[in-house]
Amino acid sequence: MTINKRINTNIGNKMSEKGREGFRGELREMHEAVCVDCGKTTKVPFKPDGIRPVYCKECFQIRKSRRKN
Repeated sequence: MTINKRINTNIGNKMSEKGREGFRGELREMHEAVCVDCGKTTKVPFKPDGIRPVYCKECFQIRKSRRKN
């Protein structure tokens, strides 16, 4: 018996009016936040608590690449 596994590279990248599709295809509510590095307004799939820093996509990628080095 052969099992074909197909990976959908678009999971989590689909946008709608309400927000981004989550792991199970459910719509996730997006919340506005301000990036602590550049000050740009961004949307995140969680409600910012005001304690932990929030980064825009670009600043997050920069921080992520610095951690690897």
